[in-house]
Amino acid sequence: MTSSSPGDWTERTLVHDGVRLSCRDWGGSGPDTLLLHGLAGHSGEWDALAPLLRDAGHRVVALDQRGHGASERHPEDVSRAAYVADVVALVAELGLVRPLLIGQSLGGHTALLTAAAHPALPRALVLVEAGPGGAEPGVAEQIGDWLRAWPVPFPSREAAVAYLGNGKRDVGEGWADGLEARDGGLWPRFDPDVMQRSLEENGRRAFWEEWAAVACPGLAVLGQDGIIGGGEYAEMVRLRPGLHGLSLPGTGHDVHLERPGVLGGVILDFVRRAGL
Repeated sequence: MTSSSPGDWTERTLVHDGVRLSCRDWGGSGPDTLLLHGLAGHSGEWDALAPLLRDAGHRVVALDQRGHGASERHPEDVSRAAYVADVVALVAELGLVRPLLIGQSLGGHTALLTAAAHPALPRALVLVEAGPGGAEPGVAEQIGDWLRAWPVPFPSREAAVAYLGNGKRDVGEGWADGLEARDGGLWPRFDPDVMQRSLEENGRRAFWEEWAAVACPGLAVLGQDGIIGGGEYAEMVRLRPGLHGLSLPGTGHDVHLERPGVLGGVILDFVRRAGL
């Protein structure tokens, strides 16, 4: 593993199964916490939440998942199992002890599958706008087409924020932070084809058996106008009656960008009440 320190966090890089993985290690001396971003996202999306958790007594790490951010741009394997294996490898490499797994969207799905396949690994699971889902044929192609339609390169950060935020500046800022400057403009740090392939399994089937197999305490945080519907959440509770959950008013899918302070408070309250 290699390290560098660009500021308040240390960048750590490891190679797992031939794939380079990068993460932001925020430090801290308390219980371990691992943050997982969503599809086409990056570890910097947690830059507002991570220090809140660290300063509240957690050791915090945010991973650039394979195909994203500073990690390997074109991994051959983008199966759900490969994403899970990366989490397990990072936990082992950094010596994290029963980390709190927090994930948004696809990162939440990765956290869910990790908790199901490795029940002794997490002490708890926090899903931010994520769930077991259902088969949605064509959804991977639709999202791939959307990503390919971005008007890149963006000529300026302001143009990127305006386009990617779609009226929400905090969301646009978070997405713009994931761009890289090259060839006279700002470009995504992902390949849309890789993103599309990463979603293919989610489009083919639901993951309710895996959800039912999760044994650790769980918290679901939903956006008021997010992607997790009432029916899906009700089934999550039916299968795991001990699930804690709430919806944050005035938020959409990017809860962690829109209300990081509120989200941090919700997570810390959950941890305290659960005795974690």
